[in-house]
Amino acid sequence: MVTKHPCIGFDKSFKRLRLQGHLWNHKRVYRVYTEMKLNIRRRAKKRLPARVKQALFQPTSVNQVWSIDFMSDSLWDGRKYRLLNIIDDFNREVLAIEVDTSLPSSRVIRTLENISLYRTLPKMIRVDNGPEFICDKFDHWCKLHEILLVFIQPGKPMQNGYIERFNGSIRRELLNAYVFRSLSEVKQMVKEYTIDYNYHRPHDSLDDKTPNQMMGETEVKVSNFEWPEK
Repeated sequence: MVTKHPCIGFDKSFKRLRLQGHLWNHKRVYRVYTEMKLNIRRRAKKRLPARVKQALFQPTSVNQVWSIDFMSDSLWDGRKYRLLNIIDDFNREVLAIEVDTSLPSSRVIRTLENISLYRTLPKMIRVDNGPEFICDKFDHWCKLHEILLVFIQPGKPMQNGYIERFNGSIRRELLNAYVFRSLSEVKQMVKEYTIDYNYHRPHDSLDDKTPNQMMGETEVKVSNFEWPEK
């Protein structure tokens, strides 16, 4: 019975035995149940370590700090999909937007490695406490590439304010403005939006310059990166 229904637990198992006509005592059945190690293991909630508040500072050059975050939305038929957004905090440049129904930590790593083919990896990456970021795989990858992984405090999304603002822009200007019937439509529109955002859209925070114009006005000096004073 338990082999056929592995998730029913002791209570349901005992009631099934009673329905089958067995009148064994509740305590006796439970003793046999535990001796056979049939107990369902409860998955313990993973406790997050204490997060120290990190001031949201303005980097002085590209490739110093990148921010990463996820978004969710639905197609016309109700199917859910996710977006993985990666930006450079200095000039707000969109480095990547991945779109799919599932985006695990391995996909995050693969996306960052694709970016590294044409950009120097940053000294620091800022993220929230999502399962894709707190897993050992992502932590190991960041340490392997000497990247400081900084977590915001739970419930404090504005500690990752640069990408939160970008999320609001793409939500308002793209996701809420169009009806998408397939992932391919989303991916095509996201590609067009990224090009427009990086090359043609002026930003108030950049003195009405585009991310591409800001890139042209700065020299990439990753080795001279200096941390802001606390």
